[in-house]
Amino acid sequence: MRSDEAIVLAGGFGTRLRTLVSEVPKPMAPVAGRPFLEWILRRLEREGMRRVVLATGYMAEKIEQVFGGRFGDLELVHSVETQPLGTGGAIALAAEHVGDFGVHVINGDTYLDYTLTELEALAREHGSIGMALARVDDVCRYGAVGLEGAHVRRFHEKGAMGPGWINAGCYYLPDETLRALPAGSFSFESDVLAPRAEAGLVVGMTDTDGFIDIGVPEDYLRSQSLFGAEP
Repeated sequence: MRSDEAIVLAGGFGTRLRTLVSEVPKPMAPVAGRPFLEWILRRLEREGMRRVVLATGYMAEKIEQVFGGRFGDLELVHSVETQPLGTGGAIALAAEHVGDFGVHVINGDTYLDYTLTELEALAREHGSIGMALARVDDVCRYGAVGLEGAHVRRFHEKGAMGPGWINAGCYYLPDETLRALPAGSFSFESDVLAPRAEAGLVVGMTDTDGFIDIGVPEDYLRSQSLFGAEP
């Protein structure tokens, strides 16, 4: 049985976007006339998800006011941080609302086209965490991902130049990974992903396209025309 549940990390402060958007949390930034989060939810609905946990914190009430408990065919659950928990703590808190078949995790300020069921199948095949990777022209802003075959082996620090694969913040986490997450505040990338990658327990999916990071003002402005062209 495949997972039909997702967690969307929507608690960011949006510091880099403040010059353009300041009155709403970053996932609610208007893109082509709609909150950016709506474009993510539309995609999850198309991919056959049934239930989405919105992991919120900063201005959480503004997200709940707009989306409530349902979006189209999606049931929405709000997992609200009362204090900043980092990416890992936010996932662990939200995981209390999902079942036993693993969960897809999506950043609320990035967009990437890939097939969720294929990422899950790849992760299950290797008994690993699955990561959907994005190909960019210059990895300097993000830090590159080091691949060996299908496996993600290392994460390089920001600063390297040139084209490459990056972590787009899109994962499939099996149930055993979710249940092993500690409580409290921690970084999913540093405290969970990096050590598992070194142990050969993370696989990367490269059949992806259309990466956008609205936390970067240039990408945010570019997204207006890209999503404006969607039907």
